[in-house]
Amino acid sequence: MGREFELKFSATPQQQASLACRFGEFSVIAMETTYYDTPDRALSDRRITLRRRLENGHSVCTLKTPTEGLGRGEWDVEREEISQAIEELCKLSQWDGLPEFLASGVEPVCGACFTRQAKTLVLESCTVELALDRGILLGGGRELPLCEVEVELKSGSEDAAVDFAKVLSREFGLKQEKKSKFRRALALARGE
Repeated sequence: MGREFELKFSATPQQQASLACRFGEFSVIAMETTYYDTPDRALSDRRITLRRRLENGHSVCTLKTPTEGLGRGEWDVEREEISQAIEELCKLSQWDGLPEFLASGVEPVCGACFTRQAKTLVLESCTVELALDRGILLGGGRELPLCEVEVELKSGSEDAAVDFAKVLSREFGLKQEKKSKFRRALALARGE
């Protein structure tokens, strides 16, 4: 199974600038995300995320599923359209019942447009990607500013990644963000 383990923190542009100064040069990725759900919202009701993201114009379709603990199941395929990716994502995830949920089709429900500054950091017991995301979340004709920091485990110890994220949080005054970009954009779409 693919697995995602990340911690998110709300941030200010000043906090992001301080982090960028501390860790040096970052790669820059323009991100444009569309999140999909079934007409009856069967995916979001089950905490399943289906998205298509353009990363510097390159299309990647992703399925995320709930797991125990802080992580999530995550699978990616490179396809131009979400409709071209669904069958393969279902096979990769082996999520029982998912093909039936998707039989009625999917539609865009919300999104995000942001710029990511990313840097891989090799630490003592793990490797993480430090990401500084800034842009907007979109839903229901509304926008919400997005400014956050992510620490995503790439390999090694989850505990070491958590410890690193806690140090960053204390040092730079970051506040943990418990909701994903999708959940925040979905709340906009729902008018919450």
